[in-house]
Amino acid sequence: MECTALETLVEMGFPQHRALVAHENDPDLDEPYEEPLPRGSVPAVEPAAAGGTGREGTGGDGTPEEDSKQPLSEEERKEQTKRMMELIAQKQREREEREKRETIEREKQRRKQGQELSLIRQRLQEEEMKKLAEQRRREKMEEKLAKQRVREKIERDKAERAKKFGAGSGAQGSAEPPPAPVVPSSPSQEPPTKREYDQCRIQVRLLDGTSLMQTFKAKEQLAAVRLYVELNRKDSEEPFSLLTTFPRRVFTEEDMEKPLQELGLVPSAVLIVAKKCNS
Repeated sequence: MECTALETLVEMGFPQHRALVAHENDPDLDEPYEEPLPRGSVPAVEPAAAGGTGREGTGGDGTPEEDSKQPLSEEERKEQTKRMMELIAQKQREREEREKRETIEREKQRRKQGQELSLIRQRLQEEEMKKLAEQRRREKMEEKLAKQRVREKIERDKAERAKKFGAGSGAQGSAEPPPAPVVPSSPSQEPPTKREYDQCRIQVRLLDGTSLMQTFKAKEQLAAVRLYVELNRKDSEEPFSLLTTFPRRVFTEEDMEKPLQELGLVPSAVLIVAKKCNS
């Protein structure tokens, strides 16, 4: 604190020996400050005034000259000390205000940088969501085209079978009536072939009772269903697990890498969203 006050007074233009408040009672305080001479050096002697007797410090009549500077009285010294202390306090207040403004400006810069980082993270998340949505749109378009190709193939097969059986029945009708159809007995009846599904319709029940419905490919992994739920659920953002009620089965992380067809969720299934246990 004392060094700071001394530096402040020196910056204001006070001589260093005048700024020392601790020596305010010294009798030579008001005399000009002289730097101490190096050891062994001889002080310079000023020439005698013109018309004098040659004795230093005496007038023309041989009497000593009176000092032009009168020593300060006790009240003047106190008043001067008071002014210096007021100037010191003012400088300290200005320094504190400047430091306060600098602190506020640094805080503003820190908050601005934090907002910019938050905007960058938000922009990256939006871009990632757009990529996922575009990927899902392409997959839906591919599914739609695949369904259309399957329908066209079925129509072509129907047309070919109708043409083939229609021509055969016309040729037989001109010769003889068609024989009565023979109904095979149940023991000799062939078992129906198992139908292969290429799509799966999944219904997901959320924690708040609402449901999500989406169609996936039969060969898609269960992780695609989990990702769809994470992007579209509105009930909560807590971690969750997927399970079936009948038969009850809680799907693990290993099951997320398996296709829906292998997990028995084709052609349709109902999944339940449950809070994930922290075990």
